[in-house]
Amino acid sequence: MMTAEEIWRILEQVKDPEIPAVSVVELGMIRSVGVEGDQIIVTLTPTFIGCPALQMIQSEIEARLLQAGAPEVRTRLSLSPAWSSDWITSAGRDRLKAMGLAPPPRHEGQLEAALLVEVNCPYCGSSKTELKNDFGSTLCRAIYVCNACRQPFEQFKPI
Repeated sequence: MMTAEEIWRILEQVKDPEIPAVSVVELGMIRSVGVEGDQIIVTLTPTFIGCPALQMIQSEIEARLLQAGAPEVRTRLSLSPAWSSDWITSAGRDRLKAMGLAPPPRHEGQLEAALLVEVNCPYCGSSKTELKNDFGSTLCRAIYVCNACRQPFEQFKPI
């Protein structure tokens, strides 16, 4: 049977289909892993309840663990507490920025304050940015433009 450490390592390879540079572990979607008898249990919190990629993520989690030798895999959904962008790891935030997506500020539950924080351009680092649209390519992103380097970009919204 696999150890928890091995399971976590395998899950690091499962990417979010909408943000393929970041793993579900880096996004903080994996809440726990465990073994019950011959079954590996992965507890998963989606970034939002209506996440269109949720079934794909669950399928990939199961497929990767089965490929690695797990006899049986089950994913459990946990909706409480709701996922928070604060759960994105430092490595995940760096990967978001590297792909041109401004990471959300950490807010510790103070969303109102997080919405007032300047958004820095992921390309040049300037804070001279301007919100162009509250909704980007997905519901969890907003569209900005950098007035310093003129590059448009999206920000992963604080949730």
